[in-house]
Formats: sequence, structure tokens, C-alpha cells
Amino acid sequence: MTIPGVLELACALIERESVTPEDAGCQALLAEHLQAMGFTTRILRFAEVTNLWAHRGSDGPLLVLAGHTDVVPTGPIEQWRSPPFLPSIRDGYLYGRGAADMKSSLAAMLVATQRFVGQHPDHHGRIGFLLTSDEEGPALHGTREVIRTLLEEGVQPDYCVVGEPSSSEHLGDVIRVGRRGSLNGVLTVHGVQGHVAYPDQAVNPIHRLAPALAELAARRWDDGNEFFPPTTFQVSNLNAGTGADNVVPGVLTMRFNLRFNTEQSAQGLREQIESVLKRHQVDFELAWSLSGEPFLTRPGRLTDAVTSAVREVTGRVPQANTSGGTSDGRFIAPTGCEVVELGPVNATIHKIDERVAVADLEPLARIYERLMVRLLCP
Repeated sequence: MTIPGVLELACALIERESVTPEDAGCQALLAEHLQAMGFTTRILRFAEVTNLWAHRGSDGPLLVLAGHTDVVPTGPIEQWRSPPFLPSIRDGYLYGRGAADMKSSLAAMLVATQRFVGQHPDHHGRIGFLLTSDEEGPALHGTREVIRTLLEEGVQPDYCVVGEPSSSEHLGDVIRVGRRGSLNGVLTVHGVQGHVAYPDQAVNPIHRLAPALAELAARRWDDGNEFFPPTTFQVSNLNAGTGADNVVPGVLTMRFNLRFNTEQSAQGLREQIESVLKRHQVDFELAWSLSGEPFLTRPGRLTDAVTSAVREVTGRVPQANTSGGTSDGRFIAPTGCEVVELGPVNATIHKIDERVAVADLEPLARIYERLMVRLLCP
């Protein structure tokens, strides 16, 4: 079976309306091509999520190419210059939901793998594809569950390249070697509802929280380190009141998030915040959810291989950083696997008229191919 070029395959994936957690046939299309290359493929379904694990080779180091087939919702379709699931090329760009995040990366990975396997059919080591339709959603039944299953079966990845759109202005100018941790909190502050004219007969939860919130918002949690920026605290939602002007509210709810580095731990941050609330005598309940711990891949064989591959193809030396939100790399790194994220320019991800430069598609495939040569051809 002949695999279409990167552009053609990217278009075929964009046409599939795989709004999270839907896969819409993307993984079946990729699995068909992988099977033709000698990969063993396996669909793993957890809850409403579709996952694909494909592997080739029987011994040696395992290089995993990881990504997601799901995309975020389109937003107002009428604001798109062309239908979001009808791939369109204008002025040198491929437009469509998922063009940058991350169907072009998946297409480039597949084409690169076909070329590599064609030239090195008896390559050293193993190649794996780990794809999910649950990266843009809650991320409960995707990569997290697949990794758990693989580890239970004795499958240990050594290297992983996640095709997230890491580049900033030019292809390959940035690679991500880690991500900050993400800790979410839902705070409920209890008061006593009453009439605003009789504050002595009420307890205003807004007033009770205000000093503690001011302290938390002003706190400098740490100074970061050579790999990570300082930890940040942000309130995303705050709600209280009945809507009436003359009623002291009886309860307040607040949602907040901490993006934290390796100087902190989730448990330590929880303890610090609860300590501040208690010191200010806030009557509260707190529900915590940890999206992921911070992870870091230090300079080594994988970072050297990625840097060399980018330089060989583009002439650029990529900057290694840990910026951005979270990615599924957070579920893979704790296994001890070295993880790097490398993909196209991220300027339009999740936006109206998401796009990727057509001129970047073929070079991206060549970067992935060169990476495989460096890791699997000793």
C-alpha cells in the first residue's frame, strides 16, 4: 500500500470531524497504513475513548511516536473563512481544525515511518505509535490508560516524541523537553446569608475570603529554576450572591489553578493554600484535582537526536524549553521514558482559521525520519 504524501494525508485526517472524544475514523486510517508496514495494531477502547497502540520490532530500545486524533470544538463556524472540516489551501497555508494541533504531525510521522522502514527494514530497536482521542478532553481514558495497560504487559518505552505543535515562529525553533505541573482547586467558602442592612446577623463569605485571596494572589511561590519559570496561581471562576442587591450571600465558590515547576510538589502546594485559609479563619471545603506533575527530560540521547535532526533539515538549533500548558507527555514521562515534544508552529492552535504552513509539512516528516535514523540505526 502506498501512503499518500504528508499534505494529502493531513487533509484526509482533517476531513474527519473528530471533536473530542470522537476519533471519527482517523485511527483506523492510520492503522491501515501501519499494518502495511508490518506493524501490529491494536485498538484499545476505554469508556467513550478510542486509542491505538501499534508496534514494530521485537527487541532493543522502544521509540514511541505519540499524539492525538481528537480536536477542540470549532467555535462559531460562520467566523471561519472556509469550513473547518473541509481542508483548504490559501496563500501557502493549509486551513482546518486540527491542521496544527495535531493532524499534520500525525501525517508527517506516518510518512517518515514508511520511508524509514523502507530504507531500514531490519532496523535496530522497536517503533511504537500511541494515539488517543482523549487529549483535548478530560484525558482520563486516553494515554493515561494506554500507558497503564502497556506497563502491566511489560512494555516499557525508552524514548517518546510527542507531535504537539512546539514551534514558535519557524519550524523547529523550539522543542519542549518538559511541562509544568497543573493543580486545580474548587474552593467552597461557607457564610451565613442575611440582609445587607444587618451585617451583624450574617457572615459574608466574600469578605472572609478576601484577605486570604489577596495573600495567595500576591505570593511568590518560588523563583523557578534553569528549566522552569516560577510557579503561578490564577483564579478562573468566582461566584457568590443571589443576584439581589440587599442579600449577603451564604456561600462562595471559586475555581483556581496552579502551574508549578519541579521546585514544588502538588501535596506541598495543597498544604500551603490550606494553611493560608485556616490562618485567615475561613470556613471552607476544598476539592483538588491534579492534571499532571511537572516533568523534565534532561540533555541526553533523545534531546541530542532531536536537536541534530532539526539542524540537519532546517539549519536551526532549537531552543529547549518547558513552556505551554499540559500534554500527554505527563503520562509517559513518569515511566522513566525520555520525552520531547516536536511539531509545527503553534500560533493558531484552538483558534478560528487554524492553519499550518504547507512548506513545513515535508520538512517535518524529514525531521522525524532523521530522528529515527539517529535513534534506531547505531
